[in-house]
Amino acid sequence: MKHNTIAKTLAFAAVSAFALSIAPAANADDKGCSNDTLRGTFAYRATGSSVAPLPPGQYAEVGAQTFDGRGGTTANGMASINGSAMPSAATGAYTVNSDCTGTFTLEIAPGLTAHYFFVIADGGAEYQAVCLDPVAVLTRIGRRLYPGREI
Repeated sequence: MKHNTIAKTLAFAAVSAFALSIAPAANADDKGCSNDTLRGTFAYRATGSSVAPLPPGQYAEVGAQTFDGRGGTTANGMASINGSAMPSAATGAYTVNSDCTGTFTLEIAPGLTAHYFFVIADGGAEYQAVCLDPVAVLTRIGRRLYPGREI
């Protein structure tokens, strides 16, 4: 009887260890993100500094950025460069990877495109991005403006 209990305990431990070892891997491989995960309008803020072609110095911006769920994005807001305020508007494209990372571009002026890397957070309710261009050191954080509602 003692031998049967030990065998059951070892079998249970082996099955449990196996299940626990594959669960994180399965979860990590199936995040399920797509372009549709980043869909809707997000209130965003961007902060950092610019080098060129904008005047070098401190940069801050707030606005609304809309992602259409199919790879297109638009943004409208207000920017401050070294204390000089100006409206900002941009259109662009984005791609979301299955691991909930991605890239987007914003054409901020004719012939001038900004490139960002981002991570989707909070089940699609937020994104955090960094500008990849050598002309600026900017971070951008967007939070869903209308939680639970489609665009």
